[in-house]
Amino acid sequence: MDESPARYAAVCVDHPLPQLNQLFDYRVPVELLDEVQPGCRVAVRFSGRKLKATVMELRDRTDFTGKVLPVLEVVPPGPVLTAEVAAAARRVADRYAGNLADVLRLALPERRLRVEKEAPAEPQPVDAPNTTHWNRYIAGEAFLRAVREGKPPRIVWSAIPGEDWPTRLAEAAATAAAAGRGAVLVVPDQYDLERLDAALAAVLGPDRHVTLSNAMGPTPRYRSFLKALRGEVRVVAGTQVAMLAPVADLGLVAVWDDGDKNLTSLHAPQPHARDVLLTRAELAGAACVVGGFSRTPQAQLLVETGWAISAVGERDALRAAAPRVVPIGDDADLAADPSSSTARLPTVAWEAARTALNADLPVLLQVPRRGYVPAVSCQRCRTRALCPECTGPLRLTGPRRPPVCTWCGRVDEQYRCKECGSTQIRAVVIGAARTAEELASAFPGVEVVESNASERLGVIPEGRRIVVSTPGVEPTAPHGYGAVLLLDTWAQLTRAELTASEEALRIWMNAVSLCAPTGTAVVTADGGLPVVQALIRWDPAWFARVELDERAELGFPPVMKFAALTGPNGEAEKIAANLPADLGAEVIGPIPVDEQTERLLLRVRRRDGAALASVLAKATAERSSAKAEQVKVQIDPREIA
Repeated sequence: MDESPARYAAVCVDHPLPQLNQLFDYRVPVELLDEVQPGCRVAVRFSGRKLKATVMELRDRTDFTGKVLPVLEVVPPGPVLTAEVAAAARRVADRYAGNLADVLRLALPERRLRVEKEAPAEPQPVDAPNTTHWNRYIAGEAFLRAVREGKPPRIVWSAIPGEDWPTRLAEAAATAAAAGRGAVLVVPDQYDLERLDAALAAVLGPDRHVTLSNAMGPTPRYRSFLKALRGEVRVVAGTQVAMLAPVADLGLVAVWDDGDKNLTSLHAPQPHARDVLLTRAELAGAACVVGGFSRTPQAQLLVETGWAISAVGERDALRAAAPRVVPIGDDADLAADPSSSTARLPTVAWEAARTALNADLPVLLQVPRRGYVPAVSCQRCRTRALCPECTGPLRLTGPRRPPVCTWCGRVDEQYRCKECGSTQIRAVVIGAARTAEELASAFPGVEVVESNASERLGVIPEGRRIVVSTPGVEPTAPHGYGAVLLLDTWAQLTRAELTASEEALRIWMNAVSLCAPTGTAVVTADGGLPVVQALIRWDPAWFARVELDERAELGFPPVMKFAALTGPNGEAEKIAANLPADLGAEVIGPIPVDEQTERLLLRVRRRDGAALASVLAKATAERSSAKAEQVKVQIDPREIA
């Protein structure tokens, strides 16, 4: 953005209406010429209302033929939007058929006056780190050498089991910072961020980085934002809210575990942090790391197209770090039998757990569902037990308790099967709480603890204990688990979703990565399945290629570009009917969401994705201007079922 004085400011008005997704010219009064700069926040008069806006550029002329209104005032503390972030925000808005104002809202946190009055600190130098652990990866050493030289290398990194990934990312960030460049690192959740925060403090030293997340509250978040904006620190780490964080001279971006759904923003236009960071890397000429224990087809596509190279463990390093993985064919009916704990814990798994406990090592069990018994059916005819009031699924909340409706909360004191009249129920899915109860009986004298989303454990103490956890919240053990048992895998593998196998491998690998190299991991699934083979061989790159090839054959993402249109019955079809013929869009659906709402999908060739987004953005703006009923547009929807 040109920062020379000019008479007109082209601003993005902070308003969500799609038809306002353009820049508006305002005259800069003489008394504000020195204050109005690209990237600053201003107040303007728009349609009779005083609104906030962001100055995107300055111009010495305007094409507007009407009366040009003046900028009313400049909002301190001066420019808050850097040229690099502004360009990325515009690209992201275009990619996702969204409003620039919505993307800027993701980039610019709420202002806090008290923080602006704090004196800025002097930036601290960062020393080049020890990066020898990266030598265990093919292309690892070459990647960091290129970062040191200020080049923009790009890797898709598949970490070996047990890898201290926060420290590896901290070393990459320190390498960039020592070379005078900035770094932005994004992780899925607050727990991952706390681990990364500690690693950055250890590798960089104190006061050399900041964190950004919604969990920190508006004042600390704004303080971190200003420290990065003012150049007090070169490294920013955070959850997906940090994906557009300002750093001076961006030299590295990294995203960890990009298959985690938490990396997709819940706010319009719902961009994925991976794609935002890839955009920033391309525009800024920065290095890029897309890392994880598993690998998404989207990440593999970066390798297949030559945009990035694959960084996987050297064979010797992988062999030394990987635990033994044993598959056990799983039967869903046997697994659901509440009368026998051994049905859910096969002999091999039982022996692996007992061996670990005898060695004074902890055991981790991953169970797909939280709660006691999340789903029940009729004992006699196996018909799913449903609420007589709202037809929602019934569940058990504890031993000797009547079933409760998951939807409306109604307690069914006198359950009777609507098909056969039986009053007896059986478990369809066993939850983490019931599993913990069974194991406490099976292993008397051994402490059994539970970790779930609402009560997450961080690091467990040393010694023998059993940890029952739902996916994604497994605690770490100081020296690794002696055994990791993956139960009820059919619950994940049989989900009617495109990403079912991909997500299964991701949560399995994240759990098995916590196992000690001398330990054993048992997966209750057919060893002949490709997803299980990938786990046994610890080869996520191979499985990502398999998934990518299958999706190419079937015309699914990321090989093809998808958009989801959701709105009142008939409205999404009106948009689809007016798409340009040369776009070649295939319409899938619509299907009902509820009685008043339907959803349809649009599929185009990947190279036509930008054109599709542009057409949909224009259609949304035109409908908004005409006050037509709103249709939500989502580019790259996670769910296409």
